[in-house]
Amino acid sequence: MTNAAPAAPPRTSDAWIAVQFTLAGVVWGASFLFIALALEGLSPVQVATGRTLFGAITLGLIALVTRDRLPRSRRVWAHLALLSVTFAVIPYQLFAWAQQYVSSGVASIFNATTPIMTALIAGLAFRIEKLSREQVLGIVVGIIGVIVIVGPWQGIEPGTGGFVPYLALLGATACYGFSLSYMRRFLSDSGVSAIVFSFVMIGLAAVWMLLLTPVIGAQPMTLTPAVIVAIVLLGALGTGLAYAWNQNVVRAWGPTRAATVTYISPPVGVFLGVLILGETLVWNEPVGAVLVILGVLLAQRRLRLPSRRRSAE
Repeated sequence: MTNAAPAAPPRTSDAWIAVQFTLAGVVWGASFLFIALALEGLSPVQVATGRTLFGAITLGLIALVTRDRLPRSRRVWAHLALLSVTFAVIPYQLFAWAQQYVSSGVASIFNATTPIMTALIAGLAFRIEKLSREQVLGIVVGIIGVIVIVGPWQGIEPGTGGFVPYLALLGATACYGFSLSYMRRFLSDSGVSAIVFSFVMIGLAAVWMLLLTPVIGAQPMTLTPAVIVAIVLLGALGTGLAYAWNQNVVRAWGPTRAATVTYISPPVGVFLGVLILGETLVWNEPVGAVLVILGVLLAQRRLRLPSRRRSAE
């Protein structure tokens, strides 16, 4: 009822923020399981459509409860329209398509390359910040980790899609990296609440997908209970509540600390894939995952190289 900020947040709020942080990481890790289950009855385009639709409904209900206002600026709407494509429409379809050929665990590991892509695009494309030695090394280590996960020495088996599904996963995380850098460059002062920001972006993505689906995703659907539950959870939790939780964490802890949620999702995704889907891990996948996480730590400047002055001494 008032816009005044409280003098001091209650101590219990810190515990609740930590819970939201953990829940967001777990839900995003489980999202790859939900995609795999949804693909048993839906096409990749239909999965992306359901994800954006149920995500938009969930975020819209949250926005109604919080009574946040929609943006009034045409500039903000234009930026959000672009982001709805680069942050949702394209990457959601790429992840769903790729998971026809790769395991949900591998997809969750590739998703962890998002901070590396963000550092690369923010530094080279948008020139928001100059890449440090640690970030450059992190990008290189991350690339090596991806190569190890793909395992090109194993050859290409017929019917697996070859290297294209892995390129699709990297394309999806590159879209995330572009979008996050774009937000930082053009929308850091939008004045729009985090919930409404997410709602408008995902809502517009749902509109695009509903228009596209009859054209490129009109395949027959098999709506079993498992498929229905998976697509609803993917949208309502992975693209709805988890977005709201993450935005709360960002506001309470700051973007740098909130970004450590990246470390939760891969082990959750791998664990659920093995436990529920019976996926198997080959030695190079966890080894590559460790290299990717190491690259993320360097790209986020959480690991520091010895200074040149010290090394000279």
